[in-house]
Amino acid sequence: MTTNINILKQQAAAKAVDLVENKMIVGLGSGTTAAYAIDMLAKRVAGGLDITAIATSEQSQEQAEKGGIRMTSLSQPTEIDITIDGADQVEKGSLDLIKGLGGALLREKMVASASKQLVIIIDERKLVDELGERSPLPVEIIPFAWEITQARISQFCPQVTLRLNPNKQPVLTDGGHFILDCQFQKIDNAANLARDLKLLPGVVETGLFVNLASLVIVAGQNGITILQKE
Repeated sequence: MTTNINILKQQAAAKAVDLVENKMIVGLGSGTTAAYAIDMLAKRVAGGLDITAIATSEQSQEQAEKGGIRMTSLSQPTEIDITIDGADQVEKGSLDLIKGLGGALLREKMVASASKQLVIIIDERKLVDELGERSPLPVEIIPFAWEITQARISQFCPQVTLRLNPNKQPVLTDGGHFILDCQFQKIDNAANLARDLKLLPGVVETGLFVNLASLVIVAGQNGITILQKE
């Protein structure tokens, strides 16, 4: 019998939450898999775990506060002990990531970059041979003259679309920005592409997370696999 995807997400989240210890500063990711981790951390806090957390999105912030987790922010120089987050794609071997289908890529990257350890939790569907083959690459841009930014990004990607909500209006990130979704068959060099896109005027951040993941916890039909960069 095939294991339910939500059960796999819960299994990956539980393994990551086991890594959290007293007095840690914990980054809380965004998305469905990270939401399971936040709920599990809230239960541990209720049982006596003493942590302080930093959220990567307003949604995660609200969930954590409702769960009784003590929150802080990156407004003060802070080194985060561990961040637990999901991913839309994880490349085998390199453990480079694509994130941002949920729209929180900028804050997610800021928290990840301030973390001693970035632990990514996924179900096995998210593991790919090459980035780009499973889902688009989100790129966060400023709304001003977004059409020009889209045209510039088209130099690197043949299919670039503005993300719209059900009312056909541009999706706004927590920072008030737009998102362009870039469809690749594969991304040959994630580091170079991330650099080239970030150099374009109007681009705020990309969903390419290169050399950031410390561990990737993969939940699959045959159990949990823990990956480290080759």
